[in-house]
Amino acid sequence: MREKFFTFAIILVFIVLFAFSCPRSISEPAARPDDPDQEDLSRIEYPSLRAIRWKAYFIMPQDSMERLFGENWRYVARFDRIDRRHVYPGITIKVPENIEEIKNYTPMPSYYLPAQNHAKYILIDIGEQWLGAYEYGRIKFSFPAATGVEQHPTPTGIFRIDAYHRKHESSLYKTPKGEMPYPMDYALRFYVDPDNAVFWIHARDLPGRPASHGCVGLYDETMQKRVYGIPASPLLNDAQQLYRWVIGEENFLYDDGDYEYMENGPIVEIKGNLPKRLPRSSQNTGRL
Repeated sequence: MREKFFTFAIILVFIVLFAFSCPRSISEPAARPDDPDQEDLSRIEYPSLRAIRWKAYFIMPQDSMERLFGENWRYVARFDRIDRRHVYPGITIKVPENIEEIKNYTPMPSYYLPAQNHAKYILIDIGEQWLGAYEYGRIKFSFPAATGVEQHPTPTGIFRIDAYHRKHESSLYKTPKGEMPYPMDYALRFYVDPDNAVFWIHARDLPGRPASHGCVGLYDETMQKRVYGIPASPLLNDAQQLYRWVIGEENFLYDDGDYEYMENGPIVEIKGNLPKRLPRSSQNTGRL
């Protein structure tokens, strides 16, 4: 009986030692279950991603978009609606299993019937956090966007660009350290509500989720380098591209940065509801 007991004890010790020494038994780093800072982007559900296979990846201290994905980093950034400044240790992103599959990714329709009679038409889908620019119904280009949060929603409906201001700044909000007014470069005004709140499409940070006080934000890494010192080599400047397209090449060439009004600017259609945030990720966090 004593021999059986010692045999069982030895086996139990080996099992415990194996469990603690085997890498597979150690939990992979992952987002906090309560996710108070909404850093687990794998919980945000975009309808267009249901047909794309992806996995959740927890960003580690040694990680960067360039280090993880090489020259393909910008495709993954757009897929996640996130800028490089916000890919920091502790955040969880979505990583497509086949990057080739998302190189031309856009959730916007290639042809949009309501835009067919318009030389320039802007469609913003809040549920997808994405903006599409159309010429006579056909998509010209499209970008990820950051719209208003639940407490400060982006208005929905049909609007029109009626002013532009390349060097616009917020009169209400400051940069995170409170050093300066929040920059809103390449601003395109589309709505002034009855309370005189003004809504713009403009350059801003993209943290991978709805984040604004009602405006619509687009990539502008040049602005981020000027304000925050990163990234070292700005590449994504969607706000400038849209601004240039809206006001036209000649106006852009002679734009001195002053506030300008615009007659018969492009229509802006904004539709949809905020994307769902799931109580937990639909994918297990894995390694690349």
